[in-house]
Amino acid sequence: MAHDGTSGGGGPGTGTPEPGLKANAIGFLDALVIGLNSTSPAYSLAAVLGPIVALVGIYAPGVMLASFVPMLLIAAAFYYLNKVDQDCGTTFSWVTRAMGPWAGWLGGWAIAMTGVLVIGSLADVAVHFGLLAAGLDHWAANTVIRQTLTVVVILAMTAVCVIGTELSAHLQDILILAQVFFLLAFAVVAISRIYAGTSTLDAIEPSLTWLNPFGAGGAALTGGLLLGVFIYWGWESAVNLTEEVENSATAPGKAGIWSTVVLLVTYLSVGFAVVGYAGTAFLAANAGDEEAIFAVLAHEVMGGWDWVVLLAVCTSALASTQTTIIPASRTALSMARRHALPPALAHIHPRFRTPDVSTWWVAAIAIGWYLVVNQISENALLDSLTALSLLIAFYYALTGLACAIYYRRHLLESPRNFLLIGAGPVLGAGLLAWLLVESVHDMSNPENSAGGVSWLGLGPPLVIGIAIAVVGLAVMCFWRLRDGRFWRERRGVADPDVVHGRKT
Repeated sequence: MAHDGTSGGGGPGTGTPEPGLKANAIGFLDALVIGLNSTSPAYSLAAVLGPIVALVGIYAPGVMLASFVPMLLIAAAFYYLNKVDQDCGTTFSWVTRAMGPWAGWLGGWAIAMTGVLVIGSLADVAVHFGLLAAGLDHWAANTVIRQTLTVVVILAMTAVCVIGTELSAHLQDILILAQVFFLLAFAVVAISRIYAGTSTLDAIEPSLTWLNPFGAGGAALTGGLLLGVFIYWGWESAVNLTEEVENSATAPGKAGIWSTVVLLVTYLSVGFAVVGYAGTAFLAANAGDEEAIFAVLAHEVMGGWDWVVLLAVCTSALASTQTTIIPASRTALSMARRHALPPALAHIHPRFRTPDVSTWWVAAIAIGWYLVVNQISENALLDSLTALSLLIAFYYALTGLACAIYYRRHLLESPRNFLLIGAGPVLGAGLLAWLLVESVHDMSNPENSAGGVSWLGLGPPLVIGIAIAVVGLAVMCFWRLRDGRFWRERRGVADPDVVHGRKT
């Protein structure tokens, strides 16, 4: 089932078709930029690089390289599944076709909930680092001011998403250029100062041996991969726009794959620069303080130009705030137009041709989550972000399996089919399933949570993850009883022509 962007879900109960998403609204490069910005590269590095170094030391670049492997394999699954089904619901639609409505619904729920968990945090980071870059440190330290501005940012980014995909893409182009420029400037200055011997910290001359992910041992590698895999999360936003991208059968999938490659180069470049300039002791000591990693380190490297790096993190989080709304809202749209969620969520704005109702609902729930969780404790928001790992590993692994199952009758037709649409996605799914199990085991121990807090005898992130799963099962069962049409639909399997891209 391929969507042409000219017809959407019908007007619920009216028999009147609503306008579809705007076809050919953006091109390949726009989709690539949105995929990159969705991962929030600068912020991801600020949040994760310190903890990875604390685990594996100088081999942090190697862990980021190893983390890239399952992401590339799953990106291949997204590419091949999108070739036969250009549906903005991506995982929801594909898993439903390959594995049935129950698994598909849960995959869609996981995607929608990742947006709810992370949007508030990203906006908060954008506000915090933006205020620091502007020299308004006292505003950044004021909880009321910061949270108020965070809500304003979420509403503004949501409005941009609703007004139009083209406007979203143009804003993303500006933000990615600023972010990449700032990061590259930081990396170049840091590396030049390492070799000039003017580093103000315990500098280490970079070496290619740092790319060895096994250098720190098995246990450390496992912990590092649990962090490293998820700095790549978000690239699939490019594929969620498939109904709005030119050459929708191939361009969105290619944008997703190229996003992971560009991210790898970015992460390795900055990783070498940061580890080399600061040394492992500084990064490990500040592993839990994202502000120290880039705010303090930026001042050490750039001096009075440290605002450049602060703006990189700010623009990174700001861009990701907007692009993270895309997968959640379009997944909700896809689910609603197939009667898997309330039909109102399938509404498309007649002028802008974007999913306005689902987009505003995602923003409203994300704002509510952000404000409520901040009232629980200062660590609760961090715990909710940690719970993301469970949801991400779940729906990525589900997509990898769906690819092999969907094409199961054609895997032995050629070595290319076997490797790219069978063994590769299954291997990626297996790696992510292993990381999921390791995450659950790690989160079950409250001592491993932020502040060592215990909820019901477990780590708060695991409790949050379980709660989201239970709520999802309850909503799914309720809607199955309320409107069972989605569960009665018949799903097809790709034929050889579809496999080879000769029809969509």
